[in-house]
Amino acid sequence: MFEIIRKRDLAPAITEMRVYAPAVAAAAKPGQFVIVRTDKYGERIPLTICDFSPEEGWVTIVTQAIGYSTTCINALEPGQAFADFVGPLGNPSDLLELSDEELRRERVLFVAGGVGTAPVYPQAKWLKERGIECDVIIGAKTKDLFTYVDEMRGVARVHLCTDDGSEGFHGMVTALLDKLVEQDGMKFTRCVAIGPMIMMKFTTMTARKHSIPVMVSLNALMVDGTGMCGACRVTVDGKTRFTCVEGPEFDGYLVDFDEAMRRQNMYRNNPKTHWHLEDKCNCTK
Repeated sequence: MFEIIRKRDLAPAITEMRVYAPAVAAAAKPGQFVIVRTDKYGERIPLTICDFSPEEGWVTIVTQAIGYSTTCINALEPGQAFADFVGPLGNPSDLLELSDEELRRERVLFVAGGVGTAPVYPQAKWLKERGIECDVIIGAKTKDLFTYVDEMRGVARVHLCTDDGSEGFHGMVTALLDKLVEQDGMKFTRCVAIGPMIMMKFTTMTARKHSIPVMVSLNALMVDGTGMCGACRVTVDGKTRFTCVEGPEFDGYLVDFDEAMRRQNMYRNNPKTHWHLEDKCNCTK
């Protein structure tokens, strides 16, 4: 069993948990993810690793309660445990393939939307530990939905923006990216975008306009996390790829975002009935 040793609310319906999982923590690298289940009846939910300590044996995850299963996750309290906490899965960030000397020649920009801020953090932290400071755009609908801002300011130059103008730049992350390049004269050699699929699509389009290569972390639907079920398939450069074993990061220029969003929305309107689980799952008790 994988005990929750710390829990805190980051924003409405968004919860951070520190989970004791020493084997996962020992092998984890920035950019990878885990698949969790609350109990033997629970759905398998993929969550990006947001921080980890090999020395202390813990891994941090952030969950936004959207449906029944994510609500069950966020209802767990310290002292309780996940039935399954499998990982690390997927490939690490491609930044880890570069030497420190090569990284110092790069100017990396991260673009984080919604809960995408949390999985950006370990990559920015990893760069900071090597003496390399990056820039991070954090976007949210309103200032109350920001997460990991203080943590990010400790490892990167942070640029905030909100759709409603309640804090930072008034506008979308793409408009702020345009401003940084066109008005502030900032030059970036790499961009990594993590967040809602639609945000990653338009960030990729904006970065392409400025000739900035983009990696995107795809949050495709997953079931087994081993490439066997095929649920997480996406089209990249005209070829079928599996997010769980070949990703989650792909070259944004090559991703068929429209197809990925159609697949992601396949179950959005399914009736949310869980009569067969309510007597077995403790999350609503």
